[in-house]
Amino acid sequence: MFRILIAGVALTLALSTSVQAQAPDPTIAHADYANPALWLCRPDLKDDKCKVDLDATVIALSGKTTLEKFVPAKDPKIDCFFVYPTVSLDPGWQSDFIADHMEWDDIKLQFARFASVCRTFAPIYRQTTLTALRVASGGAPPAGERPAAGFGGYADVLDAWNYYLQHENHGRGVVLIGHSQGAGLIARLAANEIDGKSIQKQFISALVLGSPVLVPAGKDVGGAFKTIPLCRAEDQLGCVINYSTFRDTNPPPANSRFGRGRDGMPAACTNPADLKGGRGQPEAYFLTRGFLNGSGGTTQPAWTKTPVEIKTPFVKVPGLITTECKSSGDFTYLSMHVNADPKGMRTHELAGEIVRPSGPDWSWGLHLIDVDHSMGDLLRIVSKQAAAYAKTH
Repeated sequence: MFRILIAGVALTLALSTSVQAQAPDPTIAHADYANPALWLCRPDLKDDKCKVDLDATVIALSGKTTLEKFVPAKDPKIDCFFVYPTVSLDPGWQSDFIADHMEWDDIKLQFARFASVCRTFAPIYRQTTLTALRVASGGAPPAGERPAAGFGGYADVLDAWNYYLQHENHGRGVVLIGHSQGAGLIARLAANEIDGKSIQKQFISALVLGSPVLVPAGKDVGGAFKTIPLCRAEDQLGCVINYSTFRDTNPPPANSRFGRGRDGMPAACTNPADLKGGRGQPEAYFLTRGFLNGSGGTTQPAWTKTPVEIKTPFVKVPGLITTECKSSGDFTYLSMHVNADPKGMRTHELAGEIVRPSGPDWSWGLHLIDVDHSMGDLLRIVSKQAAAYAKTH
């Protein structure tokens, strides 16, 4: 009888754990982020999507290749909290709580590598879908009704953030990271929940990539944030890195939504390759094949003129690109130049625009590779910020 009782208790616990790990009903107002099914990355997860193959093939100008193995930090002293961009292909206006390869692939591309400098946290949230976004470019209307304002989206990110602070942070320094839709939510979170609040003493930086942050002309603080300045040094704490990328040969057209100022204030631009404001050659990690959320078309230039097999998911091409902040009319943006060398054995072409049935959509610039082109620089900056934070805390 005792053995039967113990077995029954064990079965009950197993079933309750299974139920708890299931994604919640997407129609609820607020989800409980204690549920591990609501996280893509969290240190206690058995299926942590940040624990993936991140090795890279380094391709020299001569065409010679070498392997760079990814090494995660053994005991990182800071945390990184990530909100992913628009990647969901769910059929409605807003995604549910069930992630698939679209979210998983983005974590691998834009966030998992931060495990070399921090503990990684990435919640699942009900985002505006690619399906909804593509209506403007001729896509089919999403299924169902548009959700009410304030449902999902930022509310989910805020719930996840509050859970993290209450149960995971334990006084540690934290970096906020987001791209595109995720960047807008991260900026809102920083403005509402960090700027001028007690938690600001633990705020290391925010990487707000591919979504505009407004600042008064000639200033580093004001506008979007009252007390949080732009980052101008790699070991600066409590600051923001922000930019949107365009090819130097295709600057922002009049209909672009990125890098555009408003209300008498320009958009910010901080170049990760030179935060002081000059030109630099960023340390990029590009996907060997493909682009963010599959929007970059089906063709991609070969990485070497003489074809070689590249088995790693990422490639590095040192010196291939140069970045610099520029202003033109209503736009302030990060301009990317490809350093073509026809005599070299490596590619001197680089794709990255969104490709529509009618051709490249220049209004989006190089939005798909906003993070890729400066990933190494962002890691270096966060590492230096972590060291500076350790000295003062």
